[in-house]
This record gives sequence, C-alpha cells and structure tokens, in this order.
Amino acid sequence: MVNLNIICIGKLKEQYLRDASAEYLKRMQTICKLTVTEIPAEKLSENPSQKEIDRALDAEGKKIIEKIPKGSAVFAMCIEGKQRSSEELSAELDNLALSGVSNAVFIIGGSFGLSDEVKMKSKYKLSMSRMTFPHQLARIMLLEQLYRASQISMGTRYHK
Repeated sequence: MVNLNIICIGKLKEQYLRDASAEYLKRMQTICKLTVTEIPAEKLSENPSQKEIDRALDAEGKKIIEKIPKGSAVFAMCIEGKQRSSEELSAELDNLALSGVSNAVFIIGGSFGLSDEVKMKSKYKLSMSRMTFPHQLARIMLLEQLYRASQISMGTRYHK
C-alpha cells in the first residue's frame, strides 16, 4: 500500500474525535505509513465577508501546497468531488501503488472548504457524500475509509 498523508485545516477539538483518530492511526501503523498534518485555520471575523473568506482560503491553500510531498497523488476532499465506494477507493489506492506512486495525500479544508489553487493541484477530487459534515468528523470518516480500503486490499473480514 502507498504511504498515506492527510493534510487538514484545524485541530480535532473534541476528545472523542481525538480518540477515534488515534485508534485508526494505531490500526494503520502495521499496514503503511500514515501521517496527519494539521495546519492552523486562518483567523476570520465573526461574520466574514466573501473577500475575507477568499483571502483565508488562499493563505491556507499556500500552506497546504507546501506540505504536499513531490510526486504524490493528491486527493482534494470537496463537495464537487466524485463519490466512490469503499471498494473503488481501495482499488484506486492499489492502482497507485502498482503504477509506482509511493504517496497519496488527502486534503481536508476548514469550514469554508479549499482554495481553487489546491483543487487545481489535485488530480483526484473526492466527496464523502452530498450531505454536509463537520470537517473534523470528515477526518474520522476518511481515516475509517482508508483503514477499510487497506482491509479490502488485504482480503480481511473487516469489510462485509
């Protein structure tokens, strides 16, 4: 399996989310290298204008791009992305490994999403659902799906 990197805006604030993240990171440590890089969210006013939001997204985007290892397959987690089944995600990661790609990077934006620049740098755009989820919960959902993808690839009974 390829090395997996999650680059995300913000920290997990709730203990139960930190516990869930730690559990999936622990499970994955024997399967592949999985890292999570947290980038602080840009400060916004209480009621930000679109211009203020755009500036924050651009600043966050530049920090995200700096953290992407060269030669990585980049997945932007965004609402306009393609929804994939667990099996499709597993196959996609397997295909990356077979084609010689050693790193897959998944990018989760903050509450206002990702900059256009980050989306353009991403070869893949992935959507969890047409429903809206808190970006902190999206991280846990992504971690679970990456674990599930690894289990599908290994042929275990985890995925039923």
